[in-house]
Amino acid sequence: MSAPLLAVHGLGKAWPIDSSPRARASALVRALFGRPIARTPVLTDISFEVHAGQSLGIIGENGAGKSTLLKLIAGVLTPTAGRVDCNATVGALLELGAGFEQERSGRENIAIAAGLMGWSRSEISARVPEIEAFADIGRYIDEPVKHYSSGMVVRLGFAIIATVRPQLLITDEVLAVGDESFQRKCIRWIEDYLEGGGTLLLVSHSTYHIQKLCKQALWLREGRARAYGDVFEVSQDYLAFHERKSARENGAQMERDYRGNEFKLVRVSVNDSEDEGARQLPRSALMQVRCELHSPDGRAPQFSFGVLRADGTALYGQVAEIDGVVAQPLAEQRFGFSFELDASALLPGSYVMRLHAMDPEGLRVFDTVERAFTVRGATREIGSVRLPHRWLQTSPEQ
Repeated sequence: MSAPLLAVHGLGKAWPIDSSPRARASALVRALFGRPIARTPVLTDISFEVHAGQSLGIIGENGAGKSTLLKLIAGVLTPTAGRVDCNATVGALLELGAGFEQERSGRENIAIAAGLMGWSRSEISARVPEIEAFADIGRYIDEPVKHYSSGMVVRLGFAIIATVRPQLLITDEVLAVGDESFQRKCIRWIEDYLEGGGTLLLVSHSTYHIQKLCKQALWLREGRARAYGDVFEVSQDYLAFHERKSARENGAQMERDYRGNEFKLVRVSVNDSEDEGARQLPRSALMQVRCELHSPDGRAPQFSFGVLRADGTALYGQVAEIDGVVAQPLAEQRFGFSFELDASALLPGSYVMRLHAMDPEGLRVFDTVERAFTVRGATREIGSVRLPHRWLQTSPEQ
């Protein structure tokens, strides 16, 4: 394999804990005498490679270090530890207005940016109409940039990058700014750029855009790499993390009660395994579930199950009684239920199966057991379930 276009080795960044003038003066004195300065780490030991033609999406919560990482790669910041090796021309859209002179017009800023990129006057004259057309900000091209809206700043910045077509494009939440039509325009350009062999680093909170434009993903959490690899696997793990977090915050997790005088689930097996950890299932998976229930008075209990998204949103549920199924006696005070669940309708993502032990009348839930599972796969469909559908031929009106 050829050498990577971008290689990040053990990258780290830390900020001084106190940034007041007095603290900065004290830090300077300590640095002059070779003494350590108290710092707060923002990024710790980040390593990855990006080869020409690849696309990497960077995801994470606010404060995870995503923007700091891009600034280190672009050379805007100096790392505290590690290094960045980049063998490419770089086009970076990091912060709104970064690199623009606020008092100058858009047209003047185009000329300044082009000159910094080494364009000749003739090249500038030839490309300015193309930039103006892509930005599509009308008369504001001759207005000072300080009068621009955030959307117009992004339009102008992206238009310059689109004309330059760098070997490595670095963008930070650009697709979250501007109107929908311009976002679609940017996405079409990026797709064309990638098809032409371009290389992309994209930071976005939109997992849809990450999955649509990127093949690989890096999940940052509290300044460290939580996961790195295939975009669908990493983004699905990231979404599952947030869904579980939301469920905990909303009190969606149910407490188990094991009092001996109640109906309860004593054994649960999924695909011949009693492991309580999350299962990784391929698409079109079948789940065989076997449950053993305890009955305190020897009467046959009722049983129900449900499938939920990891955030607690109910997707489907059923009670054995409704399907005409009765408990099978196994031993004294023990009864069993078994069923097969076809999970092929579920889109890739993280889910929870809830199993309930109920009284013989089917009126009260006495015990609940959960089994988490993840359906693997790559898809750009939206939602949780795949509904059967077909496209019809559209014919002109007669």
